[in-house]
Formats: sequence, structure tokens, C-alpha cells
Amino acid sequence: MDYLRELEGKRAHDPFHDGQPTKVMRCTYFPGPVIVGAGPSGLAAACCLKERGIPSLILERANCIASLWQLKTYDRLRLHLPKQFCELPLMPFPPSFPTYPTKQQFIAYLEDYVRQFKLRPAFNQTVESAEYDERLGFWRVRAVGLKEEKMEYVCRWLVVATGENAEAVIPEINGIGDFEGPVVHTSSYRSGDAYHGKRVLVVGCGNSGMEVCLDLCNNDAFPSLVVRDKVHILPREMLGRSTFGLSMWLLKWLPIKMVDHFLLLASHLLIGDTGRLGIDRPQVGPLELKNLSGKTPVLDVGTLAKIRAGDIKVWPAIKRLTGCGAEFVDGRAEAFDAVILATGYRSNVPSWLKERDFFSEKDGLPRKPFPNGWKGNCGLYAVGFTNRGLLGASIDAKRIAQDIEHCWIAIRLPPLPTTSF
Repeated sequence: MDYLRELEGKRAHDPFHDGQPTKVMRCTYFPGPVIVGAGPSGLAAACCLKERGIPSLILERANCIASLWQLKTYDRLRLHLPKQFCELPLMPFPPSFPTYPTKQQFIAYLEDYVRQFKLRPAFNQTVESAEYDERLGFWRVRAVGLKEEKMEYVCRWLVVATGENAEAVIPEINGIGDFEGPVVHTSSYRSGDAYHGKRVLVVGCGNSGMEVCLDLCNNDAFPSLVVRDKVHILPREMLGRSTFGLSMWLLKWLPIKMVDHFLLLASHLLIGDTGRLGIDRPQVGPLELKNLSGKTPVLDVGTLAKIRAGDIKVWPAIKRLTGCGAEFVDGRAEAFDAVILATGYRSNVPSWLKERDFFSEKDGLPRKPFPNGWKGNCGLYAVGFTNRGLLGASIDAKRIAQDIEHCWIAIRLPPLPTTSF
């Protein structure tokens, strides 16, 4: 541990160490991997590591696990896929849970997961930077706490588990500053209760935008949906089975183009031609498009019926917002009381990880597509960046734990306690 004492001594006696004035920083060596993020992906990685006898340290910027689910999702949210495709490693969902668990049930499942495997994330630890020190052969992860206290964690392995949905995407819309009503992202939306009797413009036609429109309808609001791009909408279930499960089964026997053809034919029979509702489909099939771009098809849970009934209006792209409404690219205009941005999320990895070979600086995702985007160089790993939801995160977590175990055994690291200076 001489190098740690050297680093700490430099900071303690030289306030301009590294060229910048710094506060005294506490330095901690951790023998196992440091995991950044206590969402489902980070918890899955920690559990798989623990199963193999490898301790890990989870750093989480929020004050709870799964902060996206607990703090930034709407109340009516359910898992979009059946529960068997969403369970984390080593623990299935309770048999009493429905096929599509609610938000509250999923959070309860995660809390039980943490208790069962005795995971103890370090909360309120915002990672500001993580950088590989070639001289030391270790990662140096710097974090700040609630009281601005600074910590540096030194570790051999770094697992990035901050996910594809770390930061809300706020689009640039002409005139957005002129609109006199509230403009909120879905990360701040909880229920349609607050919009009773109001005309609400929902921007974005993904799963969130469609479900928010449905929720607004059920709370006696008057929603309108902006559909700027082409999108595939599929029924959530086909032939008595989940569309996702049926697709995975068909892909075992048929090429992706044939499965796409079947999905589109069945969708036309079950939900009709969405183009007549102002929602055109892409030329590329839903599964092929998912593989090429990561764009997920929308699973309809009742929104299309509301659109057909006229309870939800469909609009093209926004030309600009005005003080009391919006003008659209087709020349029409409408008055609105509120705007909800269902414009998604993005990775924040480039803002703190000082590495550009494994992660793309453009979108914050691994440069290699699934299934090869889980391992970088020098002990760097990624979990939950597969564009395949919780199932993909579980696959990553198992691979990472297995890979680190080989190194752990090779260097014969005992499960030492942390050492602080």
C-alpha cells in the first residue's frame, strides 16, 4: 500500500498537487471491483460477484437503489416484458406477482434482492471521475458526498453500471421558452391527476409517451401525441403469449426477417394499420431495426384504442411552441395548457469516465454491440448497456463475474477488508 500513502501524502502537503488547488481527499483501497450505479444492473453484478466469493463496492449518487425507478417514473408503469424475462440472477420473482409486475412490485423485488444477498451500496456518492493509472496499474475513482467530502477509491476492476438512462434528454424546440404553461420531462411526471381537464401535448411516441397519453385519458385530461418519426407498434400479446416471448421462440427456428414478417402480419390483423392513425411504420422490421439502431418497438397497452376513439389526437413534428400552444410542420396550430416531454434518456458515462476506447464519447455506450460490449481493457467492464433491458443486464453481470473470478484466482487475492488512509 506504499503507493496509496504516497498519493495521500502529496495531497495532504501540496494543495496544488496535479496543478489545481484541492481539498484534502480521503483515499481508500478496495480489493474487489468498484461498481458505479446501484440500479438493477449494478445490483446484479454485485450479486454475481458475491456468489463467487468476490467482494464489491457499489457507489450510488442517489440515496436509494434503483433511483430511476423510485424517483423518476410514473405511477402506472409496469414492466413491459413478462417477469421471467426481467428477473435478476439467482432470484426469481415471487409466484404471486402478475405477469407484468407494477412499478411498486418491481421496487419491492429489488429491495428484497438487496436484503437477501446482503448488498450494501454506498449512497450519496457521486462519481466525478474515474481514470486508469498506468503507473499504478489501478483505477482511481473520485467521488463527492453530500457534504462535499471527497473520496478516492483505488481498485483493480471498474464496473460501469450507470446505464443507458442516466440523464433525461431535453430536446431543443423552437419557442420552448415562450410557452406559458408547464413543460416537464416524463422523469418528473407521476400521474394524470394534476392534468385533469387540461389540454396536454406529449412529445414522443415511445412506450413512455404512449402510456402517459393513456394515463392522461384515464384522468380526464385531453392529450395530444407528437409523432415525429416512424415507429413500430406491436400488440403486447399475440396468440395468447407475450409478443417478446413469442419472438424469442421464433428466432430459434427462423431468420429475423421471417420473424419480422410474421410480427407485422399479426400486428396488422390484431391492431390494424397504424399509418391511418398518423403513425407510420419504418421500412425495416421491428426486430431488425432493434438490432441495427437499438430502437425498441412500442408494445401497445390500450393507447391505440383511445387514438381511434378520438380521445388522443396525433400530430406531426412541432415547428415551434407559442405562448399558448404549438404550431406543427403541416401548418396547423393548437392551444395547449401543458407540455410533457417523453423524449427519453441517455448515458452520462462520457462526463465522468476518462476513457475513450471502450465507450463512445458520442453516445456514452460501448462501441462494440451486444454481445461483445461488456468487457474493455485494464479491468474495465460495462453492465446494462445492451439495449436489451434487464435480460441483457443479467447476461452481462454473469459474464463479468466469471471473468473477474479468473483474475481473482490467478492473483490469489484474499477477501481483505478495505484500507483507508
